[in-house]
Amino acid sequence: MGRIPEAAVRPAAPALRAPVLAGAAVGAATLLVALRDPHVAGSYGFCPLLELTGLACPLCGGLRATHDLAHLDLAGAWSANALWTLTAPVVVVVWLAWLVAAVRGRPFRGLSSTAGWVTLGVALTFFVARNLPGLQQYLTPWL
Repeated sequence: MGRIPEAAVRPAAPALRAPVLAGAAVGAATLLVALRDPHVAGSYGFCPLLELTGLACPLCGGLRATHDLAHLDLAGAWSANALWTLTAPVVVVVWLAWLVAAVRGRPFRGLSSTAGWVTLGVALTFFVARNLPGLQQYLTPWL
């Protein structure tokens, strides 16, 4: 009477594979960035857009911001990439929701297509704003 049918337990394992592997990959990459300081010139290469045009893309400073977040330096992360500093916790929450859904054996609905368009709009707005002369000193301090 107290035994759980094997079919009720088995579906969770394949559903867990994707969020666990994604979490492990991001965790390993974050650990690498935490251990190898991207603030050191040449440690991770260069941004082709920045090198060719002088424009900072929405991702520029993301490695430095990740390094600073891993070391709990919120001010440093904010100065490197304010957008990523705000976005990283949201990514963690979405991943946790995905993991919880997999553990419970429920499908993860993810984000709507509207969220994707809003994300693209925010990234483009940030790209323009951080390259405006009046805002560069606040949103792209290393230029």
